[in-house]
Amino acid sequence: MDPVERIARAVLYEGYILWPYRRSALKNRQRWTFGGVFPRSYSEAGHADDPWRMRTECLLEASAGATVDVELRFLQVTARQAMQATEGGAAPVDRLVVGADEYLTWEEATERGVRVPPIEVTDAEVSVRVPVSIPADRATETIAADDGSPAGALVREWRQLEGEIAVTVTPVGAGRFSVAVGISNTTPWSGGERGEAVKQALISAHMVLRTSGGAFVSLTDPPAELREAAARCRNAGTWPVLVGEPGDRTTVLSSPIILPDYPEIAPESPGDLFDGGEIDQMLILNVLSLTDDEKREMRGSDPRAREILDRCASLTPDQLMRLYGSIRELGPAAG
Repeated sequence: MDPVERIARAVLYEGYILWPYRRSALKNRQRWTFGGVFPRSYSEAGHADDPWRMRTECLLEASAGATVDVELRFLQVTARQAMQATEGGAAPVDRLVVGADEYLTWEEATERGVRVPPIEVTDAEVSVRVPVSIPADRATETIAADDGSPAGALVREWRQLEGEIAVTVTPVGAGRFSVAVGISNTTPWSGGERGEAVKQALISAHMVLRTSGGAFVSLTDPPAELREAAARCRNAGTWPVLVGEPGDRTTVLSSPIILPDYPEIAPESPGDLFDGGEIDQMLILNVLSLTDDEKREMRGSDPRAREILDRCASLTPDQLMRLYGSIRELGPAAG
């Protein structure tokens, strides 16, 4: 997978579901805590900690003819209802048991992305607005019994989302430009607790900015001559960092999680565990130590949790040993 895409996906799913990866776990009872952009009317009704806007701004060095494009990526909370087959059709249940498998009613997430067409850099300020519009809908997955007959179904539903991406490219000096991206959520909201508002929020929202013919400037460590200009950039809810191969300045990831320039996924990591603040080795060993009943619940809680369990169970001894630590570089000890 492309290194930029690996980092972006890690950001997208950070905190999606945490060990012990089960619905009943206390830490998974309030999810969706990163990068939320909530409906405006909810945020302004005394919930300022759940903002309705997100903004990133960075610097670009470019000449006429260069272009910038922006992609907004986020998760949309999706309600998953287990349905038990009956003679008259199907009935909602908290837990659908089919043979050795079970499926729990809970919440998942659907990946969303909205692109802004390439914007050409000119000597004048350029502004582009692109709507974010996702209609409410549902999808049904039929679950078959061992004999092939319908045993039930999983009904996934998501609500309407409305918002906007606003991009402004402004000259700030000879061959230098400010690129500002604002995200807003204007989805109609009729009231309720946070658990309801989150169903109409942009979750884990972040932006990927790319340029052709230009070079972005690090805001984390800008060159001396650009420090004042970098300090004037306003960021709210995200922070832009350079991503890709070290030295490449064509791509910026504006992340709701604090990252350095050129972040990397450890090559020893066998796959997503949704918790970048923990150690893969510890999480994998904890998964393998779950009881059979706990593993059963983990499988039934979420399809991605099931993938984690299957991946952990299939690791070879050599793969497990690789997780015990690596030395990236050596240096002289302090005298």
